[in-house]
Amino acid sequence: MSAHDTIMAEAERIKALGEASESKAPYAVNQATIGTWLDAMGYDNERFRTGEAPPSMAQVWTMPGLGRRRPDDDPLSRMMEVLTDAGYTAVLGTNCEQTYERYLRVGEELRVTTALDSVVGPKKTAMGEGYFVTSRNTWYVGDEVVATMLFRVLKFVPVQRKGEKP
Repeated sequence: MSAHDTIMAEAERIKALGEASESKAPYAVNQATIGTWLDAMGYDNERFRTGEAPPSMAQVWTMPGLGRRRPDDDPLSRMMEVLTDAGYTAVLGTNCEQTYERYLRVGEELRVTTALDSVVGPKKTAMGEGYFVTSRNTWYVGDEVVATMLFRVLKFVPVQRKGEKP
């Protein structure tokens, strides 16, 4: 079996797991984090100083942060390991598509599920040859979907530029 066949077989196996990974936010949506985020972004809106969170913060609530890890069954991490083991050692974020169903409110507790959406490649790019890996995240409050995100990265073997050392 070729390296490509092995990669694609593993991608299909991971995709078949569906939304295999689930994480709960370590903290409820809270005004202090919203305020800090607004300050960091240089953005102010009274609506977000009085109990609602900007929709684009959805991912903030469930990010692992320092000292925590993604779940062992995280499909994106698993696929990244497969590609790293096959020699595709560099990564570049390419795009992110988010959809917001509603604003989050202070006190709500979120959870996120993650699934592997697709693996496409190998593709030759200016950065090097690699695979485009897309994961799908869905955020919930209870059973209600509040946001979704497709996140795509290029996992690649860097092109060696003239004069660079390997």
